[in-house]
Amino acid sequence: METDGILLGMGNPLLDISAVVDQGFLDKYDVKLNNAILAEDKHLPMYEEMTSKYKVDFIAGGATQNSIRVAQWMLQIPGATSYMGSIGKDKFGEEMKKHAKLAGVNVHYYEDELPTGTCAVCVLGGERSLIANLSAANCYKPDHLKKPENWALVEKAKYYYMAGFFLTVSPESILLVAEHAAAKNKIFATNLSAPFICEFFKDAQEKVLPYTDFVFGNETEALTFSRVHGYETENIQEIALKISQLPKASGTHKRITVITQGADPVVVAEDGKVKLIPVIPLPKEKLIDTNGAGDAFVGGFLSQLVLEKPIEECVRAGCYAANVIIQRSGCTYPEKPDFK
Repeated sequence: METDGILLGMGNPLLDISAVVDQGFLDKYDVKLNNAILAEDKHLPMYEEMTSKYKVDFIAGGATQNSIRVAQWMLQIPGATSYMGSIGKDKFGEEMKKHAKLAGVNVHYYEDELPTGTCAVCVLGGERSLIANLSAANCYKPDHLKKPENWALVEKAKYYYMAGFFLTVSPESILLVAEHAAAKNKIFATNLSAPFICEFFKDAQEKVLPYTDFVFGNETEALTFSRVHGYETENIQEIALKISQLPKASGTHKRITVITQGADPVVVAEDGKVKLIPVIPLPKEKLIDTNGAGDAFVGGFLSQLVLEKPIEECVRAGCYAANVIIQRSGCTYPEKPDFK
């Protein structure tokens, strides 16, 4: 089986600035745990304050890039994954390139004059809140994607993953790839990613959904999606089913919806049926932080999907990867996976 460049991700590469903070800090910047938002002016001083006040870790992140890194780690096959996004020509950008190389991902970044995007990861009681200052990540354009050396990555891949966050930056780029995937019977996956995406980028999201073969999300995002689309239900299984049955651009693959619920079972909706698959239990004292847990789940899932494993196996790999990540700070992992 040809695995070279089989999985391609596109998204917002962000350098995570991660720290365990206190409630006072969250209150000062009006930040809620378990949320993901774009930085407003009032949030901009927090990056500097975190760095001076707390012990911070710098980790190459961004939702899609995390998932692709984890998929690459799980696969342990050199050159299996590629990734595109926009960074700045600065030390954070250099840091990003270094991390990506170490992770074994074939990255084709666009380099912009603006500084590399950052994401404040505020951790309290093991839960995380994300505040992204996109900066250079916001500058990705379809022109970069259309360059022959970059479009070659699209042609080569058979699976594509783009988190919903990329909808805020370049919906045109997403659609170019999504349309290619539908035309060539390839697999296109996306993520609900955050309540604000479902709410404020609803139109862009609705244009992409017909092309999606896999839709990932967590229960909070699913509930927001349900409310925004007038489903009038808070039953996660029902919402997952409804998403899986939304209209599709191509009939080759049926859509599968995969909703995680923290420590509760993973909801998988396909073919008008719902399966519940339990996660690996983790005692509270082993939980370090949930940053990257959802991204890791997707990465683990995709690592088996590209090997054409059954869905249960993909979910099991997702749960394994998420379980490893939440026992560490940020979206990091040991040298080799121990997944059998």
